[in-house]
Amino acid sequence: MAAPRASSFEPKPGESEVDLLRFQSQFLEAGAAPAVQLVKGSRRHGDAHPDQLPPQDRRDVVMLDNLPDVPPALVPAPAKRARPSPGHALPHDEDPEERLSRHDQHITAVLSKIIERDTSSVTVTLPVSSGVPFPAVFHRSKERQGKLGASGKRSIFAQEIAARRAAENRVSAAGEDPPEGAVPSETPSSRDEGSQFPGGSHDFHRSNLVTGKGLRSQAAEQEVQTIHEENVARLQAMAPEEILKEQQQLLAQLDPSLVAFLRSHSHALEQAGIKDPKEQSPGRPTVPIAKEEPIMSASTSEPMEEDKLEPRAPGGEERHHLLVDKSSEESQVVVAHVFNPSTQEAEAALKLPVTPHKEWLHMDTVELEKLHWTQDLPPLRRQQTQERMQARFSLQGELLVPDVDLPTHLGLHHHGEEAERAGYSLQELFHLTRSQVSQQRALALQVLSQIIGRAQAGEFGDCLVGSILRLLLDAGFLFLLRFSLDDRVDGVIAAAVRALRTLLVAPGDEELLDSTFSWYHGASVFPLMPSQEDKDDEGEDEEPTTKKAKKKAPEEESRPPPDLARHDVIKGLLATNLLPRLRYVLEVTCPGPSVVLDILAVLIRLARHSLESATRVLECPRLIETIVQEFLPTSWSPMGVGPTSSLHKVPCAAAMKLLRVLASAGKNIAARLFSSFDFRSRLSRFIAEAPQELALPAEEAEMLSTEAFRLWAVVASYGQGGDLYRELYPVLMRTLQTLPTELSTHPPKPLSMQRIASLLTLLTQLTLAASSTHPEPSSDSAEACVSAIPSSVTWAQVSGLQPLIEPCLKQTLKFLPRPDVWNALGPVPSACLLFLGAYYQSWSQQSQLCPEDWLQDMERLLDELLLPLLSQPSLGRLWESLRHCSPLCNPLSCAPAPEALPSLVSLGCAGGCPPLSIAGSTSPFPFLTALLSLLNILVRIHKGLCGQLAAVLTAPGLQNYFLQCVAPVPAPQLTPFSAWALRHEYHLQYLVLSLAQKAATLQPQPATSTALHHTIALALLSRLLPGSEYLAQELLLSCVFRLEFLPENASGGPEAADFSDGLSLRNSGDPQCKRGALLVQACQDLPSIRSCYLAHCSPARASLLTSQALYRGELLRVSSLLLPVPKEPLLPTDWPFQPLIHLYHRASDAPSGLPAADTVGIAMRVLQWVLVLESWRPEALWAVPPGARLARLMCVFLVDSELFRETPVQHLVVALLVWLCRPQVLPNLNLDCPLPGLTSFPDLYASFLDHFEAVSFGDHLFGALVLLPLQRRFSVTLRLSLFGEHVGVLRALGLPLTQLPVPLECFTEPAEDSLPLLQLYFRALVTGALRPHWCPVLYAVAVAHVNSFIFSQDPKSSDEVKASRRNMLQKTWLLADEGLRQHLLHYKLPNSSLPEGFELYSQLPRLRQQYLQTLPTEVLQNGGLKT
Repeated sequence: MAAPRASSFEPKPGESEVDLLRFQSQFLEAGAAPAVQLVKGSRRHGDAHPDQLPPQDRRDVVMLDNLPDVPPALVPAPAKRARPSPGHALPHDEDPEERLSRHDQHITAVLSKIIERDTSSVTVTLPVSSGVPFPAVFHRSKERQGKLGASGKRSIFAQEIAARRAAENRVSAAGEDPPEGAVPSETPSSRDEGSQFPGGSHDFHRSNLVTGKGLRSQAAEQEVQTIHEENVARLQAMAPEEILKEQQQLLAQLDPSLVAFLRSHSHALEQAGIKDPKEQSPGRPTVPIAKEEPIMSASTSEPMEEDKLEPRAPGGEERHHLLVDKSSEESQVVVAHVFNPSTQEAEAALKLPVTPHKEWLHMDTVELEKLHWTQDLPPLRRQQTQERMQARFSLQGELLVPDVDLPTHLGLHHHGEEAERAGYSLQELFHLTRSQVSQQRALALQVLSQIIGRAQAGEFGDCLVGSILRLLLDAGFLFLLRFSLDDRVDGVIAAAVRALRTLLVAPGDEELLDSTFSWYHGASVFPLMPSQEDKDDEGEDEEPTTKKAKKKAPEEESRPPPDLARHDVIKGLLATNLLPRLRYVLEVTCPGPSVVLDILAVLIRLARHSLESATRVLECPRLIETIVQEFLPTSWSPMGVGPTSSLHKVPCAAAMKLLRVLASAGKNIAARLFSSFDFRSRLSRFIAEAPQELALPAEEAEMLSTEAFRLWAVVASYGQGGDLYRELYPVLMRTLQTLPTELSTHPPKPLSMQRIASLLTLLTQLTLAASSTHPEPSSDSAEACVSAIPSSVTWAQVSGLQPLIEPCLKQTLKFLPRPDVWNALGPVPSACLLFLGAYYQSWSQQSQLCPEDWLQDMERLLDELLLPLLSQPSLGRLWESLRHCSPLCNPLSCAPAPEALPSLVSLGCAGGCPPLSIAGSTSPFPFLTALLSLLNILVRIHKGLCGQLAAVLTAPGLQNYFLQCVAPVPAPQLTPFSAWALRHEYHLQYLVLSLAQKAATLQPQPATSTALHHTIALALLSRLLPGSEYLAQELLLSCVFRLEFLPENASGGPEAADFSDGLSLRNSGDPQCKRGALLVQACQDLPSIRSCYLAHCSPARASLLTSQALYRGELLRVSSLLLPVPKEPLLPTDWPFQPLIHLYHRASDAPSGLPAADTVGIAMRVLQWVLVLESWRPEALWAVPPGARLARLMCVFLVDSELFRETPVQHLVVALLVWLCRPQVLPNLNLDCPLPGLTSFPDLYASFLDHFEAVSFGDHLFGALVLLPLQRRFSVTLRLSLFGEHVGVLRALGLPLTQLPVPLECFTEPAEDSLPLLQLYFRALVTGALRPHWCPVLYAVAVAHVNSFIFSQDPKSSDEVKASRRNMLQKTWLLADEGLRQHLLHYKLPNSSLPEGFELYSQLPRLRQQYLQTLPTEVLQNGGLKT
């Protein structure tokens, strides 16, 4: 019974901790015994009570209450003496040694009594000698094979003892006589073939199922063996067919789970014991099984003949056998061990080099499917079809042929899919980059890098479907590289940096840009950024650039890096914090030289992307500081000739180049670089000493000196760095004095030539800076807010440079007849010519000097240098080679690279430029462009030299080049490389035209090539790219609208036009409408025409001022050397129609209409200029198809309701319409194809019909334009639009047949096949909507097509068409309008000279009469009554 008070202290629901504490205090005050007592049980005596514990187990207990409150003092304590516990009193009379011996548990106590085994009767045998130098290695699994796996928890020693006893029992039992019923053993030689057991060569010396476990008899082992021998004898007495029958019966009777257990049990025993024949006892008899046909499973209905072709299991063992066991206590049971497809077939199919054992470590469960990789490779399958196969690459990035047979030691077969094929796929390489082994990650990145490099070089060609770069980027390769950069292993980081460089930096791009730095405006380059806008920005072209930039900036910051990388790879990379990671690698990890150069190359590519990217590189914390301090030091240890182990604290040319590219991005970046990092002293350090004195390898020293000159030249192009010129003036003079010696070296060294050219470019910019003035403030320019630093270079400091550079030019010109030496000089002659041009330009702007001085010096230069040069035959060879190196004449040279991607821009100069290209070694473009630039400057300053210098315009090679440029060939596709190349070619063409314009102005007699030059000017105006706005403006002002470039006006051109029109039968009799008079009037109005086009075709003012400063050499107004992105040419191909299109858009946006004076004036000027081009310069409009020209003419009628009524406008439109309808042009008029600048011609035509119906009042010219698109060869949609939706137009479309601009047959032939349109024709005729006096043209057309349809007898017509034809014929026969009935039945041929527009039969032809007889009789009778 429980304590009575126990429940009073029990907590109840709802009581808090305060109540529990109160219960505890009450319980303690009451002093009651607790209901439960916690006792610490003993490990030896169970749960005994502490009071009942034996005295020897009592321990000393330390009570916490007795401890002092303060810690003891830290003083040495006295030595502690051991004392016995009160409950463990030591006996005084016991010997301590004996007590220790009694309680000692040492191993000596166990081994104190050792009895040696008697070995006197054991036979001692010598070891058997073998042919191997070392004995066989003992494997524990060999000793355990043949034993049951289920050993419980018995130790290995106990299992060995049990196995030895079992073997002794089997040996003793073998000497006894076999029991009754046992089958005596037989040898294989003494047994008949017919009685052999079907299956493999297994020796059943013991039972696999009956073990005797559970028998109480001492002779259990002998009983088991007796049962086994009886079973074997029974099996041998049975035929194979009987065995199969019994096997099938057993499988049908037994539980499937029991059969599966027996199979697995037998299989485990086979692996453990049967595989090792050494485990068999020497005296044990064996029962061999003959190798006959294998016994199949009961579930197999037909023999598997294919099994004979499959490889057998290792060791040649057969798995098909039967076992029959008999138990002494149970009834007879026959168990069949059949073929298990899930395990044994897999073993039989595998050819493993080593047979796995269950006893091996981690091989408890043998998974055969995971061991396939250990077997020999399957034979290589030859590709018999043209099906696509997965691309595989070698470790060097080479594309392997699908059927190539390579040895396995190359390491190209370590993959699962298509194991027989060598090489690795991109998917497998991607998988390898995620390996836990750093060497494998680095190897995968290296292979991918080499694959990208070979793909960019075009090695794969047409062998692969699609682009490898596009596939890799779509798979996330860019971010895989970014993740690899965050690796902790230096080898993986190095491989990732190399792959990133291979991906971003196209081979040959930097070499091309470096080699052309000293060309005419060669330092100005296009940014390497995508030119295509996002889809969301397609409708925002009218917005200002600054507004669009501000609008897109927050959107781009919020977009994730994958979305950015899809449109722009560089932006996507910068969004992943790439720059801080590269800075960390350079600053902290201190990588090797190759990694440093790769990182610098990547940074250069990032800086070339855009001004924004260059600014981010500059503003990355400690990035530029690290590069300047580590790779541009002012002092360093001398370097040897061989490779170095580190580039840190050693000057590097790539670091200097990075700063130069950053400075090219903008004036502010250049100012920040030049004012920070102590750049003046560093530039002085690398320029003051000759390259051979820099204690660096010769090649690196040359490149470092070259990049130092280029960086200074870029800074000087903004008007900065003039004070450094004063400091290094003696050094530059000394360098110039050594130039003749270096130029006389044969053969010229390419690096030395680049350094000399860079020095000359620097001096050119410094000379231009001597003539620069302060920039005028402009509210449109953002740079106006930044005060420009005025140049501190004066004319007196640069006036002494010409006597040192002119001899260098003369020395180089001596090698012009020797092409090999001339080509090796590179850009040096061009740089000399450009310097002389800048020198004379600056000299002529010095107001305090006498003009006579520079005029006399120009004459001296002409006599001593230029005239001998122009008379050299070698110069003619350069003019002749223009055609072969021109991108315009060879459009295929500008084809995009094989792996060009819109999101990753590159010039695609893999492998370098061919010699016969604009950037090749034999290209004449740099030298001729520099020569023409000098000639233009001289002619502009000294007009008296024009007659002598204009002789270059008559060079035959130049004429042939121009003729091929204006030939009707497709223009090169606008790619990054073509934009760069065409810009330099356009420079040459513009300079030629500028010189021709000066010559045409100063010479009274026009040259024979003036018309050709005008054609080139018109073509160039529509081809100029962004950045050349100043050139386009100058062409509009000078060449395009100059009367001097229209020699036809003064040589009978108008008269010839009238004569040509007089030969036409459709000439108008009005003399004011004659084309000759219109052309004469247009030539007189050329100034007004030019003003109109300058107002509508001039570039934006901000872009124009930027380009003007660059081409005029106004350095203080140059804001950047990065040009705008070349999305498209400055002017469209249909620029002659541009003012008219603007007028049409303005009219569409202003419902109230436009001022009549402006509208008429603009329309007249445009039509006049188009007429001039159509008559005398048709090449200028070749890019505008006739259909687009017709659409532009229709805009004249859509602009205003009164514009087309103006007489001058009508005369001009008539002339242009007749010109479009000429027999030579009319076949090319196609309105069914997409027209440039027009979304849909049917939509335009529908609005044109609406406008005609509203405001035309039957105007014949308006009606002619309505009828022209209705020709039979054009889309039926246009005709359905008129006859279906605008039937009211037919009332006002009264154009006479004689004024139709095209033959009537164009509308009537071939026969109409559109059933809906034919029904509309017939309905308009029957209802009276289409009448001959309202619309004679379409009336004749409708009658012709309806007549052809109702009398057509095409047997291939559908039932619907036949029914509709018969119905229409019946209605025609029954028409009440006798005239219409007569026209539809008796129509013969179209004839526009007749009033009706067609001829009629006097009586119906016999075929038509016969066809009419097929009509019903009542129809014929009714029709006959009405006739």
